Amino acid sequence: MKKLLLSISLLVGIFTFSQNTNTEVPIADTIKAWSIQGQNTLMLNQAAFSNWVGGGANNVGWLAGVNYNLTYEKGKNLWENVIILGYGQNNTKGIGTRKTQDVINLSTNYGREFAKNWYISTGVSLQTQFAAGYEDGNNPEAAKISNFMAPGYVNLGAGVTYRPNDNLTVTLRPANAKWTFVLDDDLQYAGIYGLKNDGDSSLFQFGFLGTAIYKLKIMDNITLTNTGSVFSNYLDHPERLVLAYSGILNMKINKFISTNITLDLLYDHNQIRKTQLKQTLGVGFAYNIDNGKKRSENKDNQSWLKK
Repeated sequence: MKKLLLSISLLVGIFTFSQNTNTEVPIADTIKAWSIQGQNTLMLNQAAFSNWVGGGANNVGWLAGVNYNLTYEKGKNLWENVIILGYGQNNTKGIGTRKTQDVINLSTNYGREFAKNWYISTGVSLQTQFAAGYEDGNNPEAAKISNFMAPGYVNLGAGVTYRPNDNLTVTLRPANAKWTFVLDDDLQYAGIYGLKNDGDSSLFQFGFLGTAIYKLKIMDNITLTNTGSVFSNYLDHPERLVLAYSGILNMKINKFISTNITLDLLYDHNQIRKTQLKQTLGVGFAYNIDNGKKRSENKDNQSWLKK
């Protein structure tokens, strides 16, 4: 009987071990190749006056925008896509409606890693605006100075990208083609936006383009995103650099409410021979999207956005 029980025990043990071995499933790779970070914002501002001896005009304004970064990262491949759209208006009693923000900025960049954090890359970008701009504070009765795709800038080039982590990306393109489009007939005359002749709708340039994005967490719920670029045209006056800087200071109050301060600086000899400045301040609703974990071990997937 003891021998029989021992034999049965051995058979049960062998069967159980066999079942465990056969049903064991390999651990699935749950790390996603695609990562999406985005922010949707709606900023509102308002002021009202009644018998206020200090003076003032009733006004109400709004600003809406989206800022998305879609990244594909797998093996040695890195593909980054940026979508920035923004538009805002302010209506002041006695003055009317004026534009306060107007931007379209789309870009895509593909890189193939050849050394740690270094990629051979190529990309294309588009920058323009939604609506017409006017000389006197966007007054429709004043002279028009800009419009959709007037100007519109398209860059296409190849070079290298340095990306040690999610908070810093530097791209250098020694071979970059740049097209300036002026598709508004009223603005197609010599000199404006660098056009050579009256009636021209585009200007071609070829040169060096350098861009950099640096994201800094100042403290909990306060972040600063810095974006800069420089362009030099090999074909004509390479010393006339086109310089641009954009800073966005985001102060998050809670999950859905935040304050944004933006600062934009631009110097472009073909637009105006002065430094251009734009600054905005808004308090309103913001909804963040953060979906996906990047594959690289040395990246933290922009964890500061989750705070």
